[in-house]
Amino acid sequence: MPRITAPTVAEHRAAQQRALLDAAKTLLAKTGEAPSMAEVAALAGLARPSAYQYYKSRTDLLNALVLDVFPRWARRVEEAMAAEELPADRILAYVKTNIALVAEGEHAVGSALAAVAPSEELDTQSNRMHQALLDPLVGALKEMGSADPPSTAELINAIVHSGTRLLESGKSLQEVHELVRELLGPFVREHGGKAGAGAQ
Repeated sequence: MPRITAPTVAEHRAAQQRALLDAAKTLLAKTGEAPSMAEVAALAGLARPSAYQYYKSRTDLLNALVLDVFPRWARRVEEAMAAEELPADRILAYVKTNIALVAEGEHAVGSALAAVAPSEELDTQSNRMHQALLDPLVGALKEMGSADPPSTAELINAIVHSGTRLLESGKSLQEVHELVRELLGPFVREHGGKAGAGAQ
């Protein structure tokens, strides 16, 4: 059994799992590819066999990473939207915050999972997370009196995907945010928003 480096076994285990998750995320952000368990263990400062005491396979580790990353992603988006008083400004905050999270490397987790054989469980989980992210956007559109909030939300989300591709093609986050403001600004102002700097 590995040497305990925390007051309790449970805290030690949580700390080791955290180290492995952080190492996997770092490697994903750097390469955009799913790392091996050996690579993750080495970066986390653990022996490869020790890593398997916490995650039985690379896929198991990546699944855990998605479940770890998603709540933080959703919380960042929700907090950015909540900081805006008007629903129209919350639309802009939604788009810009999602794009900022991609720029920070969070999206690499999803990209790596796509490179691993998908499972029905992962597909279901991915769809559930996608819907959970759209819910606050749909809510803001309902407040604005949108005729079809779910469909409009999907169109707005397409801007997030386009912004992601622009980042991947070499544009800076600031450049993409300026393009988003140029595109969505009239829509936001038409519905009473300021279309100002919003979330960065």
